[in-house]
Amino acid sequence: YFHPPQSLAMKSTKAIPLVLALACMFCRTHAAVEASNPINMVIDLLSDLQAKVIQAGEDAHKEYVEFADFCEERAGEFSNEIQTNQAAVEEHTATVEQQKATITKLTERVESLASDIAADGADLKAAEEVRKKEHAAFVKEERELMETIDMIKRAISVIEKETQGGASMLQLKNAGSLT
Repeated sequence: YFHPPQSLAMKSTKAIPLVLALACMFCRTHAAVEASNPINMVIDLLSDLQAKVIQAGEDAHKEYVEFADFCEERAGEFSNEIQTNQAAVEEHTATVEQQKATITKLTERVESLASDIAADGADLKAAEEVRKKEHAAFVKEERELMETIDMIKRAISVIEKETQGGASMLQLKNAGSLT
């Protein structure tokens, strides 16, 4: 390796600000010359456009990734909801079938009870007819018995009138056998 002498190093440190000042002036002049060049202006515009397109692509990719994550998350939620709802549908279908069976049994029971009621209604009508006939027979018999009682009362009354003036029936009956 080459090591410059110490005095040269000191001289170069004094020259650094001068070199920097000249470099800045050159850069400004060079930048001014390059800025005024139309080709450089088109290249700058294309570079800016490229940077914007790249940034837009990165932004779009970021949005796509977020939307894809959202879609995957929603798809998982929908899958769970579908499974839950399918289980509920199966449960409700079973309940509906069970209730249909219950309806069938109860309909048969109602029909059976309706036929029993119809039969009981017919029996009741028949019993009412028998009751009417028995009542009519009772009324007729009662009337006959009342007439008989009435006749007996009149007969007793006649006999009492006859016995007050003379012999009793018993006496008369015995008297006929005595003679």
